[in-house]
Amino acid sequence: MVWTGTWVAERLGVELIGDEELPGLLGLALRRNPKRAHLLVSNVLGKHVPQRPSVVREAGYDLGIRVRRLLGDEEAARAVVLGYAETATGLGHSVADGLALAPYLHSTRRPVPGVAPAGGFEESHSHATSHLLLPEDPKLLAGDGPLVLVDDEFSTGNTVLNTIRDLHERHPRERYVVVALVDMRGPADRDRLTAFAADLGARVDLVTLAAGTVGLPDGVLEKGQELVARHEAAARAEAVAEPVASGAAGDRGAAGDVSVGSDSGAGDAAAAARASAALPAPRAPLGAAPAAPPRAPVRVDLGWPAGVPDGGRHGFTPEHRARLEAALPAMAARVAEALGHRPAADGGGDGGAPAPRVLVLGFEELMYAPLRLAEELERAGTDVRYSTTTRSPVLAVDDPGYAIRTRLVFPAHDAPADGPGERYAYNVAGAGFDAVVAVVDSVADTPALHAPDGLLARLAAHIPHVVLAVVPSYVPPSASPEVPDALQPSDALQPSDALQSSDAPEAPERSSMLPEPLRGPAFSSYAPEEVGWLLQDLSDVELEAPTEEREEAIQSGGAHYAESLPVEYQPSERYQELFRSALEASAARIARAVGTVTETVLAERSARRPGGTPVLVSLARAGTPVGVLMRRWARHRHGLELPHYAVSIVRGRGIDANALRWLAAHHDPADVVFVDGWTGKGAITRELAAALAESGEFQGFDPEVVVLADPGSCVRTYGTREDFLIPSACLNSTVSGLISRTVLRSDLVGPDDFHGAKFYRELAGSDVSGVFLDAVTARFDEVADTVDADVKELLGTDRTPTWEGWAAVERISEEYGIHDVNLVKPGVGETTRVLLRRVPWKILAQRGADAELAHVRLLAEQRGVPVEEVDGLPYTCVGLIHPQYTRGATGADGKAVVSR
Repeated sequence: MVWTGTWVAERLGVELIGDEELPGLLGLALRRNPKRAHLLVSNVLGKHVPQRPSVVREAGYDLGIRVRRLLGDEEAARAVVLGYAETATGLGHSVADGLALAPYLHSTRRPVPGVAPAGGFEESHSHATSHLLLPEDPKLLAGDGPLVLVDDEFSTGNTVLNTIRDLHERHPRERYVVVALVDMRGPADRDRLTAFAADLGARVDLVTLAAGTVGLPDGVLEKGQELVARHEAAARAEAVAEPVASGAAGDRGAAGDVSVGSDSGAGDAAAAARASAALPAPRAPLGAAPAAPPRAPVRVDLGWPAGVPDGGRHGFTPEHRARLEAALPAMAARVAEALGHRPAADGGGDGGAPAPRVLVLGFEELMYAPLRLAEELERAGTDVRYSTTTRSPVLAVDDPGYAIRTRLVFPAHDAPADGPGERYAYNVAGAGFDAVVAVVDSVADTPALHAPDGLLARLAAHIPHVVLAVVPSYVPPSASPEVPDALQPSDALQPSDALQSSDAPEAPERSSMLPEPLRGPAFSSYAPEEVGWLLQDLSDVELEAPTEEREEAIQSGGAHYAESLPVEYQPSERYQELFRSALEASAARIARAVGTVTETVLAERSARRPGGTPVLVSLARAGTPVGVLMRRWARHRHGLELPHYAVSIVRGRGIDANALRWLAAHHDPADVVFVDGWTGKGAITRELAAALAESGEFQGFDPEVVVLADPGSCVRTYGTREDFLIPSACLNSTVSGLISRTVLRSDLVGPDDFHGAKFYRELAGSDVSGVFLDAVTARFDEVADTVDADVKELLGTDRTPTWEGWAAVERISEEYGIHDVNLVKPGVGETTRVLLRRVPWKILAQRGADAELAHVRLLAEQRGVPVEEVDGLPYTCVGLIHPQYTRGATGADGKAVVSR
């Protein structure tokens, strides 16, 4: 038997190291991803690889029995089992069955109207996604008994750690049990879990079938990406070259619905030969054309027991399990009748004819109900396999040593909250199935399911007999949602006319599976509760370029400023002393502005949305220290724990759309408050408003930005409109949690990724991020009365933006012959950025503003930049970037000279 990881192992040098059971449990495949090219494919999970349902159920059930033995019956009865969507929903349910005494809940990516989330978190896998916890009974997660967390693989532990951290803050427990099919952590991740449990003061046990690690040689990511790109290009070329109706290798019953990879490195002839080679027990050559037009799908009424949930999305109790067990034989009998086959156990059969080979195909998170139906069919004598559809895009290569042989592609059919996208069924086409039972919940029984390019049509093109079984989507009685038309079930559609229903538009592939927010200390020097970074970590990528080279590329149009990073400024001892002096002098002033803007937000949001909790979303990186301070003020003054995240916004490119999707999945967009440090001319304010207005997807977000200082009069909500020195503007990463400015470059940031940034761990010795935050926080009490007076006055004041700053910038741009407002950076903060990151031409300083400008004058002196004092400037200072810059316009030391 060929190991289904051989193909990847031979080409990339990836290897499984560990227990001898691993090759039987796991295969390898490839996917396009900037972080990890390989994919571990389970042979016993029932997701990507069709497997006997008894094998799938037994794997989880036996793990549950082991957990019960570990806990003992008394503790098992107090436990709650939590599975992860989408991959481990069925596995977690089977573990709960083995444990027997505990209720089950799985996370979900599907918001349910009328059901309030009891929590949420993110997976850290490269194609992971947002998770919501929607228990019907909120007390389900409020107990102090053991929490059993179930995932298919335990690779880094990030998902589990974030789940435990989130739930432990709300409802502390003494014991957690982590259950997975395989433990693939490295030594560092093992140590991290141990330290995490010690810090938490709780016991964390681990129960798995096997353990090991994945050996990755140097350069494997780049090799994997190149290999994926080559195979996808070959598949596209083959699809164009071979007519669909020809019956050529590739098993294309309908245009574009199947991907069968070829090993282009071994030659086209070998690839063509493999296209008709052995998939699991094929009944006909893979490329054989259908002998007759596809039959219309047959709908079967399962007779699902009323009141029994379709799965664990809202909770599933032992009582629910007992009722489902009692109803399963009758439901399986209805399915068997729809298949036209009486199982051998019932004395049926067709004489000497071979029994039909059946696939029961579940739907994304709906894994448990179809698994139990398949298991009941198997028990009655049907030759049955079980797998489910998925959102995960994986490369298909038709080779016995590769885990994903074929790929069916079809549009999403459950009107997902994150928008349309492609969905997949793997190892189904060409696998020799005589019949398939597609099991979906009623929310997913939409016209898109029955459309000519929908899942049922894709299945019918490759499998002679298609049966549709619909499980009623359970909605807790306490919820009374209005179901959108797009989610109305299509029971009125008859199978005979279902394939003539209107086409669902084919959507470009977009992953809704976004990684969890990065948190310190793994990413940034901030404490993990202070901020979650909706970014991807590019710390290992060389992004820095000399300032002069960057400036020339930016001004020539050869590169965007967000495609590289300036070399991080290393402050001299003299400059650091200026920072310390400025912080001491301005800490109370900043604390007052922090309190004023926070209290204004709380007052206005409370009036607008009674009972709502503001969600602070800082615009990285300047907004992040301000967001942290606002969160601290709300906790210090009101005992509120405001969620706080940092997202990327790039001038000319807009805000990170995937970050907004993550936020919308976890919070009400109406609660989101965008936070920035200060305004200059208001370019980012305009950028945000334009980005939200252009996309109908993000209409629920309020485009207003709140800032600490608004000297440009660009926003309504601010701490002050004075242009003063904010010490966090004096430095770069060393006052911003050691995080770089954000990066947006197409070869690093794909359509399904967050924007990127770097964590400068090596600068920890110079980090003053905590010093800045603590100095300001220490002044909260002394400014509290003043803040109250300021807020009372502000709330009764007309704060309509005048955009005075923008007008001043346009005037300066013309007066100085620059003719580009992007090269004029007004305000102390923006001027400091010019001196630290760009090639400055000159600094305009308001006459007599020496107290605010000591650090600006020092930086200008170090770079040889003239400071020109002027009257009538609406800002304390303005930085002018060298216009029409080339490297020949400065000396080798980077000092500015007269503009050409």
